[in-house]
Amino acid sequence: MKTSKTVVILYQPDDFIAELARANIPPDSPCTPKRVMMIEPEGFYVGEETALDNHYMDLTRAADPERAARQFRDLVNLIRSCGTEVKVFPGSVKTPDDVFPNNVFGTVPGRLVIGNMRYPIRRLEAERTDIPEYFTRRGYEIVDLRNTDCVAELTGVLIMDRARRIGFCGLSERVDRAGAEAMHEAFKLRLTYCFDLTPQEYHTNVVFSILAARACIVFPGACADPNSVSAIEAAFPDRTLLLDKEEKDHFVGNSISLNDTDIFMSQAAADHLRPSSRATLESWGFKIHSTPLDELEKAGGSLRCMVAKIF
Repeated sequence: MKTSKTVVILYQPDDFIAELARANIPPDSPCTPKRVMMIEPEGFYVGEETALDNHYMDLTRAADPERAARQFRDLVNLIRSCGTEVKVFPGSVKTPDDVFPNNVFGTVPGRLVIGNMRYPIRRLEAERTDIPEYFTRRGYEIVDLRNTDCVAELTGVLIMDRARRIGFCGLSERVDRAGAEAMHEAFKLRLTYCFDLTPQEYHTNVVFSILAARACIVFPGACADPNSVSAIEAAFPDRTLLLDKEEKDHFVGNSISLNDTDIFMSQAAADHLRPSSRATLESWGFKIHSTPLDELEKAGGSLRCMVAKIF
């Protein structure tokens, strides 16, 4: 455990459950974004470098850049149709993974955080100046984790209950303990629970999503320690949906909520959502929206990875 006045980072599930009960943290921060940021794919292709630990990538089929661009535009239109403003930035053929910006750029109110990426091809994304300039003009402070000796791929690895400012960080090759601690400070979190992912998983947000700070979905098999699931369930009692492997493999865990009721997931995720899972989400007051993203999913990420929340 690492603890101080402003830092509470816990690594054991029992410690987290106890602290959660003791602290009684109020939901007093914004839980849904003002708008979102997306980066349009340019000459989209599947980069081989990040496939070393991303087992969701499909290197056997060439990507269709035009189809990827169409699917991107359809997603932007779907999100806008549900009332969320989308700020679109241009992509670059030099950085094929920039269509997944939430790993590199993240926000809390008044602050833009820039991540420290594991792979050189993704570090290039953090060198662009237009995104920091966009936020600087709007009065945001810039916190650049590239100045820290760590690996920290932001909301790819860190799932946040934004209302209570509680973080859940799945440790893998894409984040180390120093990165978890740096993100805890950068995102102004009150409490962070760190747990190991299994070797098959690279990003927490492929297997775990918090929905409007009032429910969550998680694939239990992604946690190296099964007791980690109990810690997650303790944070969302009676509001934790456990996914099966088929759902997880088709990116149901990579869903996102952008307001109190609307959930967005890829068409593949929606098609593989069990009727019981759909019924549970609907009973909690959520409406599911989906659109095909199979071309972009060849790169090993899905809808959640494509959308960076702006608070």
